[in-house]
Amino acid sequence: MKNTTFILCCLFCAALLQNVGAQSAANPNPPQRRLREVSFHGSGYARGLQHGQQLKKEIGQIVAKWKKSVENQLEKPADQVVKDFFAYAQFDAAIKKWTSDLYEEVRGIADGSGQTFNDIMVHNLLDEFWVWQDARDKHHCSGIGVPARDGNPGYIAQNMDLEGYTDGYQVLMRLAKTKKTPEQLILTYPGLIALNGLNEAGIGACMNTLMQLKANATGLPVAFVVRHILNRTDKDEILRFIQSVPHASGQNYIIGIKGEVYDFEASCNKVVRFDPKNANGTVYHTNHPIANDDLKDWYKEPEKGNSSIRLASVQGHIAALPNAKDADIKAALRAKDDPGNPVCRTFNRWGGTFGSVVMTLTGNPMLQITAGPPDESEYKEVQFGKGKGKTE
Repeated sequence: MKNTTFILCCLFCAALLQNVGAQSAANPNPPQRRLREVSFHGSGYARGLQHGQQLKKEIGQIVAKWKKSVENQLEKPADQVVKDFFAYAQFDAAIKKWTSDLYEEVRGIADGSGQTFNDIMVHNLLDEFWVWQDARDKHHCSGIGVPARDGNPGYIAQNMDLEGYTDGYQVLMRLAKTKKTPEQLILTYPGLIALNGLNEAGIGACMNTLMQLKANATGLPVAFVVRHILNRTDKDEILRFIQSVPHASGQNYIIGIKGEVYDFEASCNKVVRFDPKNANGTVYHTNHPIANDDLKDWYKEPEKGNSSIRLASVQGHIAALPNAKDADIKAALRAKDDPGNPVCRTFNRWGGTFGSVVMTLTGNPMLQITAGPPDESEYKEVQFGKGKGKTE
């Protein structure tokens, strides 16, 4: 009996060590991530000033890390890189026309954090900087949209994949309701006005870079498009906006409007809806155009690499289900069907899954969120309601 017990203990320990070893091999030094939660209220400049003051230390750190990153990539001083970029970037007119309060919010972040305006503005032009840099290999986001059907909720969801220097700076930003805008929950990092988000009316937006589509140095940048959508509650207004605004960067937008989901591929010249015509109504997207043919000259052949492999993975998890539910979406976002091209990316020096979000659009809208890859932590549920007392 003692020998049997000893053998069983040995087998259990061996299995435990093997499991630990497998986890260690996947991520040998997993960071101690903490989702920083912050709340801002008031006008654009006031929100930005609060943002800059509350996250001053973190903004200084991440701006410095970004500068070091671009210096290594472009082999020139970061201040010169910023100067060269703004010789190209002429986004001010579009930002002020369509989202003047957000221009002021960026100015408030700069003042509150003690950073220069241009350093904070370039921080908010993530995709536009990639376009200028012609960075064709930094884009690995995966998005999903599930309409409400047969009594089941509607969802949009995304793994937001970013460069390595951003890890550890995951922020959930809550914007209080005002007389003109709904309460909002936004995934971001210090100094940035938005990555993706959801408002209390069940309007949400997720996006994927489409570097292959044509861009324009005078259009409205991605972060400002996202925040404009989240500031709205009217379906027709949102759909008109996404299809008519001049886009600065090639981008795919999965937009949830209460129980409905829409997918639009936007270039600077046209916006095309993508609909895979699934019986369950689902949409999904990664980082290559499927419906929009307004392509850059260098994109000659259809995507066959990382983006198409991830798209096939998400499609395989979602497309054929009678009703895609919360657990199905999370399984798709945690997938590593192809270890070399996973939907869920462990961070390395090139980057990884910065955060994962599942947004419930119907009933009582809510956000579920992870800091870092969703296979390394459980989703945290975040409800609306804390910001309703403050109005402009």
